[in-house]
Amino acid sequence: MDHETKTYVLKRPVDEVIPRKLSIDYAAALNAQQLAAVTAGEGPSLVIAGAGSGKTRTLVYRVAYLIDSGIDPSHILLLTFTRKSSQEMLERAGELIGVRSERVRGGTFHSVANMLLRRYGKSIGLEPGFTILDRGDAEDLIALVRAQLGLNEKDKRFPRKGTIAEMFSKSENTLRPLDEIVVEEFDHFLDHLEALEQLQKGYQASKRQRQLVDYDDLLVLLRRLL
Repeated sequence: MDHETKTYVLKRPVDEVIPRKLSIDYAAALNAQQLAAVTAGEGPSLVIAGAGSGKTRTLVYRVAYLIDSGIDPSHILLLTFTRKSSQEMLERAGELIGVRSERVRGGTFHSVANMLLRRYGKSIGLEPGFTILDRGDAEDLIALVRAQLGLNEKDKRFPRKGTIAEMFSKSENTLRPLDEIVVEEFDHFLDHLEALEQLQKGYQASKRQRQLVDYDDLLVLLRRLL
């Protein structure tokens, strides 16, 4: 007697995710708070941590966990404030995860900003051959622009170039207008506010004309690029 063959098609539910086998026992290596940060899902996360709480350890294990979870290492960017910290974390990630970590990109905020701006800065009007000003160069340019504008050349109460550079830097880094910075932190120079605002505009214009970028510009321009 012939029997009709029945066909069954098995499909995995859309929401079901088969977990990858991880090479590290993260729960054993980290405390509960560190583990939560390391294994956080997609989207931005804010980790608040004090001294001695294991910030570096958490970042290193986070990099390892992402690679362990199947993320392409070349899609991971590790940013720190110093070259030494960046190199240390990349080396420690390599000790945990092996050669897979070699394609992780790392560096300081400023070095990565410099690289990206030279590569893609034309889209915001910045030529790849721009020159970076250190703090001393920035102060000298401020003094030059001040002289060109004839601003308070003989007024001894007018702030010095170093103080002016500090004002401009705080304005740039906090994305706040110069008048707020002067009122809150340099109120003894309020009488010169109009001249300082004119000087700031002249300083910015001079940098654009000469394709010059100071350290603050690296971060501000990168933000604009992104």
